[in-house]
Amino acid sequence: MPTFRATFEFPSPDCTAQAAKALGPRLATGDILLLSGSVGAGKTHFARHLIQSILIVPEDVPSPTFTLVQTYDTKNGPLWHADLYRVGSVHEIEELGLTDAFEQAICLIEWPDRLGPLKPNSALSLSFEDGEAEESRRLTATWADPIWSDRLKKWGQA
Repeated sequence: MPTFRATFEFPSPDCTAQAAKALGPRLATGDILLLSGSVGAGKTHFARHLIQSILIVPEDVPSPTFTLVQTYDTKNGPLWHADLYRVGSVHEIEELGLTDAFEQAICLIEWPDRLGPLKPNSALSLSFEDGEAEESRRLTATWADPIWSDRLKKWGQA
């Protein structure tokens, strides 16, 4: 299966937030976003704004670093936001119910390298890096499932 790639440059945290808000409404149950990057790269900032863009009832969106998973009711269906940084094994991920959520919810997964063999082939991988300018971000999207090609094309036009 071929892999596709697109790179986006966001000059500020506000631009990163706007991109997340534009992607949120394009998501549906069964969509999985794998957010990778170093600590402070912008994964949670992106996830927070994406989630807030589709919440039914506005609420605070904390980082799931200590709770491991936060769940939300959204206009697009249930959403799971997971931070796997502190997860030590694939068995722990299965105990969280995350593999079931892959089919029953929208899933945003930070530190997806912890998924190991559980990583879904249908996922959209978003890698965050520092950009050229201070506070800018470079986001590299990679995917194999063709559904993401159309969604990201429309996303880039938003």
